[in-house]
Amino acid sequence: MSIPPDEVEAPADDAVLFRSSPWRTFALLSGAVLLAYVAVSPLVELLMGAPDDPWWSTVAQGAVIGALVAGGYAVSARSGLSTWVRASSGGLELAAQGSDPVLLAWPDIDHVVVRRDGFRTVLDVTPVDLDRVHPVSEEHEGWPTIRDDDADPSGRPAFTADLTQIWPGPRVLRRELARRMH
Repeated sequence: MSIPPDEVEAPADDAVLFRSSPWRTFALLSGAVLLAYVAVSPLVELLMGAPDDPWWSTVAQGAVIGALVAGGYAVSARSGLSTWVRASSGGLELAAQGSDPVLLAWPDIDHVVVRRDGFRTVLDVTPVDLDRVHPVSEEHEGWPTIRDDDADPSGRPAFTADLTQIWPGPRVLRRELARRMH
């Protein structure tokens, strides 16, 4: 289980924290399912020749189905894996999907990419050298997931983190990383 960011002292006072937000994910997922249900229900009724239900009935059904789907996801093992990223003048801290946090000073980072992978938003952090990565906790048990494939332009291994549930969102993180990397 990952150490929460509240238990780790920030490397600098200007730190900006990005952390997974299960409630935000619940709200977004239930809203998306509700919208999809409301959009598709009239087409199904038309194709099946079903009697017209009042609009509020369709919305209520969509809300219940959206809450059930989002609730199922919220209690799943995937949702329980917390991710947090903290950017400051001291470097970039990363704890991804239940890993222990690591700290990379800005000069120790070759490049950082926030990219789309299907429906997910993913952060790839490529260190200059894995020996320059510092565990944040004394009971260091595991690093964030390391992607070691040909997708990285430098050919070096990169830490990867799923940012789908992160708040504030990936767009804000991308701006913060661009500000810090240059």
